[in-house]
Amino acid sequence: MKAADRHRAILDLVLTRDANVEQLSEALGVSEATVRRDLTMLAKERRLVRTYGGATALVGAHEPEASLEERKSAQREQKEAIAQAAALHVKDGDTVLLDGGTTCAALARHLSAHRDLHVVTNNLLAVMTLANVPGMRITLIGGDLRASSMSTLGPLAELVLSRLSVDIAFLGADGVAADFGLCEASAEQAYLKDCIIRRAASVVVLADADKLGRTRQQHWTPLERDWRLITTTLADEIRLAPFRALERVIVEVAPMGVE
Repeated sequence: MKAADRHRAILDLVLTRDANVEQLSEALGVSEATVRRDLTMLAKERRLVRTYGGATALVGAHEPEASLEERKSAQREQKEAIAQAAALHVKDGDTVLLDGGTTCAALARHLSAHRDLHVVTNNLLAVMTLANVPGMRITLIGGDLRASSMSTLGPLAELVLSRLSVDIAFLGADGVAADFGLCEASAEQAYLKDCIIRRAASVVVLADADKLGRTRQQHWTPLERDWRLITTTLADEIRLAPFRALERVIVEVAPMGVE
């Protein structure tokens, strides 16, 4: 296992519970000396907290947000695979909510074949994709513009959501942790997702493999109901195991390279 993959696996394991060196060594199939070196490096990078004999998660650490252009270019193949899988859960006549973000924007491109859809969204990228689709009804959630994701949020967006309900909501996030929920860079983003979850009959989280177990932002939206996670085959079982262990979560792994 490469060092980068090993570090990701350690972070995923530590996120679910405090872990000691012996447990991590056994889970990863490497020596305890290797684990100790990895823990020391990860602690120096402020990605976890070193404890006596092991480590614990550094929940609440903050990293700079990527720009919109960086978001658009990152993990394009994964986003496309996730979008194709997500579109299969939409039925003609549904009211669908698309969250902000580039993965939900990718999903919008796969909705044009459906009939009699009502799309509710705060995602301006999705609106640009769907605006000229015949028969598509679009409700744009207003509010304050967040230019880094080309989405809206804030009190006005929350008010609109309180007057609506949807059949299925597709959510993105900066990170998804099995025991914590969705993490975001701002309290407004996290609370808007909470509003969405409360107004949806079913909830689907769209997350590429790199976002699983990621806890590098400071604001959280708990997922305390049944929900579906759609990721890709690039997510190994170490990353998926904490989600599979939760009865309320259905894990769906989308194949890569499907046209």
